[in-house]
Amino acid sequence: MSSFGTTRLKLPDLQEQLQSRLDVVREELARIIAAEFPVIAEVNSHLLRMQGKLFRPTMALLADEATGGPTPRVERLAAVVELIHVATLVHDDSVDHSVLRRGMPTINAAFSHQVSVIMGDYLYSRAVIELVGLEDLEPLRVLSRVTNEMTIGEMRQLLAYDPLEFTEEDYDLLIRAKTASLLSGACEVGALRAAPEIRGALRDFGMHLGMAFQIIDDLLDYTEEEAVTGKRSGSDLREHKVTLPLIYALPRINADERARVEVLMKAAEPTDGQIAGVVAAVTRVGGLDYARSRAQALGADAELLLELLPPTPAREALSASVSYVLERRS
Repeated sequence: MSSFGTTRLKLPDLQEQLQSRLDVVREELARIIAAEFPVIAEVNSHLLRMQGKLFRPTMALLADEATGGPTPRVERLAAVVELIHVATLVHDDSVDHSVLRRGMPTINAAFSHQVSVIMGDYLYSRAVIELVGLEDLEPLRVLSRVTNEMTIGEMRQLLAYDPLEFTEEDYDLLIRAKTASLLSGACEVGALRAAPEIRGALRDFGMHLGMAFQIIDDLLDYTEEEAVTGKRSGSDLREHKVTLPLIYALPRINADERARVEVLMKAAEPTDGQIAGVVAAVTRVGGLDYARSRAQALGADAELLLELLPPTPAREALSASVSYVLERRS
């Protein structure tokens, strides 16, 4: 019987046996981004207060322990993974002109758009310096590939001039690059000392899990309130982003509903009523159900990959992470 029980899993449940290692990750993260330059130091202090739940470092540490760890340097690699993640968020907030992240002002809101862009670059450069300092090409190969994929994914989204022509294939390519590639890289750098087939399985596990994670994230934008998710409900629609629920719904909604979607996409600042109308149409034709079924299928594929690993508490936690991703509400 699983030690994680049958109730809705939360991330702290997966992290319970990793707390001492996650403390090291936090220390490493603070060390890596430290700078004597006053503005950078001030922004870094703000970033550390905004620090997230360390989901990606958690997956790196679990992959390490599932493949014979703990390996001491994996805490450093997990910190680099989180640093890359934070850098992407800083750049995303800058591109989207977002003012809040996890209930706190974003860097571009608290400082300036210019500072936000430069800080994202600074964080990426610190990640590169840290990887070079390890004097090991393998983690550098993995994470340099990941950052390149993420950048291409962001460019792919920016160049989607007609959002209503965005296909499910386009969406899959986007979420593989923007979200799943980093989670895949996190799992892989935690398994660098494993046999090639195990390392590959964990890389693919992270990719499937990351795609499921993003689909659920996009689904939550339709279903959960700001008090739960920490971001305004309907944020993607307000920013004219077409995600899987709407992609599925577009060929299935009626002409009046389609017209409402087109009006929303042309509105500089869509109203709550416009958002609610599109959400209702998407729900009516099964867009939310379809997105959830896709996430569940990806989660099932991820779990199958874990069968190559020996049975350990860490493998059980990796399996439980699939349930966490599929059941999360924030």
